[in-house]
Amino acid sequence: MRTISIEERRRAMVRRHHLTGDADTPETATRSLVALHATDPASVYLSVLARSAASSLTDVSDAMYSRRSLVRWMAMRRTLFVFPREDVPMVHAAVSSPLAAVLRRRLISQLDRNGSEPPIAGTTADWVADLEQRVERAVARSGSATGAQLRSDEPALATRIPARAPSDRPQHVTTSLLTLMSADGRLVRSTPTGPWTSRHHRWEPVSHWWADGLPTVDRARAQRELARRWLTRFGPATVEDLQWWTGWNKTTTGSALEQLPILTIDLHGNEGIALATDGDEDAEDRHGEAADRNPPEPTATLLPALDPTPMGWKHRDWLFGIDPAHVFDRAGNIGPTLWWNGEIIGSWAVSPHGDVRTAVLADRGSSAADAIAYAAATLQQRLHGTVVTPAARTPLERALSASGGQ
Repeated sequence: MRTISIEERRRAMVRRHHLTGDADTPETATRSLVALHATDPASVYLSVLARSAASSLTDVSDAMYSRRSLVRWMAMRRTLFVFPREDVPMVHAAVSSPLAAVLRRRLISQLDRNGSEPPIAGTTADWVADLEQRVERAVARSGSATGAQLRSDEPALATRIPARAPSDRPQHVTTSLLTLMSADGRLVRSTPTGPWTSRHHRWEPVSHWWADGLPTVDRARAQRELARRWLTRFGPATVEDLQWWTGWNKTTTGSALEQLPILTIDLHGNEGIALATDGDEDAEDRHGEAADRNPPEPTATLLPALDPTPMGWKHRDWLFGIDPAHVFDRAGNIGPTLWWNGEIIGSWAVSPHGDVRTAVLADRGSSAADAIAYAAATLQQRLHGTVVTPAARTPLERALSASGGQ
């Protein structure tokens, strides 16, 4: 059994995830991670800038909304991601379509349990299905519409679901219905209604991305391919890591792995898995040999909140050179992280004046300090004065953004 050290994993991660900034395009940066986290729209742009020194904010926007080569899609763990367009049919079959069925059952159950204002005529399931069809036609007619505009076109979207338990909040049907329709492959999130940091967007028909409709892929084959793709970018890892990342249960995870050439790996004291060598160009790198022969130059990287690299594993202790509590919020979401050679050693923030400030919590020498200062200054120039406030705000990030930093 091969043993993989923490250092080997970090070197392979730096190489595969382009933490040296050597990705040539936003598409290359995205493929290197399978997907980019998009719950916070700004994270998509910042994740690309960290990995592609050649890309600008405009390049990222063009990839998503002009070339449409990158698509925002509801997928793993009911989370928004950005995927390469060619991968969306696979992801939809593997994750999103089953998720849509869960979301639809949840909405119907909530309406049956809580009731609605005004009351629904007929069966709830039929009412939801009919509303989905009407909304889909409304989006097709307009070509592009916000949730508010759709609610004006289809007043039933304003149907209110009252609270019936202390944990409930009154809400309209709009958000739940549009979310499940997007997971079901019937709508696509399009351009923001404001600047690139805006968390509000327009909806468009799927035909704007796939003229003949979203291609159909066999679910078992899609789940196998998604597991394989993840292992090439994040393995060696544990089975639990894959299960957490995909949001699958144990049975689905096991079935996906059964069809792949898997090796058992000693992962610095824990049992892990990796893909067996199958002749492709990345096979050696999966096991660390290529990273050993050609270790990357020491590099400093500023990754945004909810970046896909630290969000790639359930078990992440090997990434940290500091107490992880410094970079997580109360809900367990990771905030902005400061990296040196594949190790998290601090955090960073943008001040109200657009200054990029850093906090190094683990001393790695003067070379690291100089490289971090240069990386921060470079990012500040590339942001053109934009003030970025992450969705996941940690006490350290808040303190940095309000103070002088380092």
